Amino acid sequence: MSDRVRRFMETYKKAWESRDDRLLCSLFAPDGVYHNTPFDQQVGHAAIARYWDRVKLQDDIRVDYAIVAETPTGGVATWSTRYRVTSEKMFEMWAKSAGTGMIERKPGSPLPRLRLEGIAVIEFGDDGLCRHFRIWWHSQLADGPA
Repeated sequence: MSDRVRRFMETYKKAWESRDDRLLCSLFAPDGVYHNTPFDQQVGHAAIARYWDRVKLQDDIRVDYAIVAETPTGGVATWSTRYRVTSEKMFEMWAKSAGTGMIERKPGSPLPRLRLEGIAVIEFGDDGLCRHFRIWWHSQLADGPA
């Protein structure tokens, strides 16, 4: 089997932890598709980089992954991310996407750490670049430090 899925996930981890949209985009074909949910997608480097702006509102990021399967054209990995929210805007985006609403916080109290658990399906083109990256995930408040 090829080592492509591990290399992809290692670079994805590095891009997220360093909040580097250029590094993330380097994984994708120019018209590659990042399916951030089953119902939404970003097509091409510019759209993927715009979507990735949200990670710039995160800090103290830790990404872990495990490869579940590899095929001749891609693979599947599970992933887990913990990060500290750095802005009210990021916290509001999370609360809306998680469906949990805002949690009670005292004025001036620190923003919470969040935990995301997900699965990724990666499809590569003949050039070795990602054509489709599909993720499904769930988020919750993290219980402690990463």
